[in-house]
Amino acid sequence: MTAAIVGIGQTEYSKSAGRSETLLAGEAILAAVADAGLKPEQVDGIVSYTIDPVEETELVRALGAREIGWSSRVPYGGGGSQGVLLHAAAALAVGAADVVVAYRAIKARSGSRFGAAQLSGRPTSAHSGSTAMQWSNPFGVITPASWMSLNAVRYMHASGATNEDFGRAVVQLRAYAATNPAAHFYGRPITLEDHQASRWIAEPAIRLFDCCQETDGAAALVITRADRAGDTPAPVAIAAAAGAGLFEEEIGSNHYRPDLAVMDGSVALAKRLFDATGIARDDVDVALVYDAFSPILLMQLEALGFCGFGEAKDFVADGHLGPEGSLPCNTNGGLIGEGYIHGLNLTLEAVRQLRGTAVNQVPDAWTALVTASRTGVVLQHPDAAP
Repeated sequence: MTAAIVGIGQTEYSKSAGRSETLLAGEAILAAVADAGLKPEQVDGIVSYTIDPVEETELVRALGAREIGWSSRVPYGGGGSQGVLLHAAAALAVGAADVVVAYRAIKARSGSRFGAAQLSGRPTSAHSGSTAMQWSNPFGVITPASWMSLNAVRYMHASGATNEDFGRAVVQLRAYAATNPAAHFYGRPITLEDHQASRWIAEPAIRLFDCCQETDGAAALVITRADRAGDTPAPVAIAAAAGAGLFEEEIGSNHYRPDLAVMDGSVALAKRLFDATGIARDDVDVALVYDAFSPILLMQLEALGFCGFGEAKDFVADGHLGPEGSLPCNTNGGLIGEGYIHGLNLTLEAVRQLRGTAVNQVPDAWTALVTASRTGVVLQHPDAAP
């Protein structure tokens, strides 16, 4: 890849932002541009998600960007959250823009709650890329937790994993969050007993503590060409970026795929990020893996090849995700512990790790993996890039 992340910015993560998504996006972007040592008028590319409510015209006016050469949106977010890096790199590669901003602004708690039951009068959703809800809604499967519980229960049946196994991962995420002042659960670690005492959301797979946080806030990144990045204070190289959409795969739940126990979009993604690039899994010093619900964290660890299928429960129990483990994971607390900016806040944590500025800093972190189901990136310290 010939692109680099040169700036990151975010707002506070809260349950009630008290201002619009446009203001939140503007604050995060201006912080990211300042972090890059650039000026807003230098931004000429914008990338976000089809589900993001911010109108680009209003955002450009608010930022003071003079001329936009590239604007695009990745379907939905969530599993597509790392697709914005691929879009930004494409814009830079074809010369359509020189300074691209990727952002996500969300009021998932005080606005339209993400975890709430949602019914639609239409069988499909153009902005979400999902068509499966027309089949699940009539049977009462109307929340994200209930959608994913179908996959999780099948995974539990195939692997022998239990909710207690999911809980061990959550305890580690909450330990990271407890030392992260930006996290919702700052100062609030839990034990496995606390996890097992939390109420069921979708029995027998998902308890309250297995769910990510409905969050208000925004996150943004500035991306430019690698040959320009050396002029910025703290660039991070994009070593690889990929997406992998499979036949009959859809965004919301993946219920059309033949085996719900396997996240085969992540299997395909791993081939593109690792096999096609020569980057080895052992090269990864820190991983940021989409954890909207704890079961899919374990399922992705297997699909990405960090352990065998059915082995994630033992991989987690052996402490591999902790600071002393072989794969420190979601060191900001993840979406479960820090907050849910639809996955983009994981990318910011990867940048902080490679800059050496993370709260839960992994020693000698040179290569970071960020994945969200079927989209992902490998980021590297500039001195580690070939």
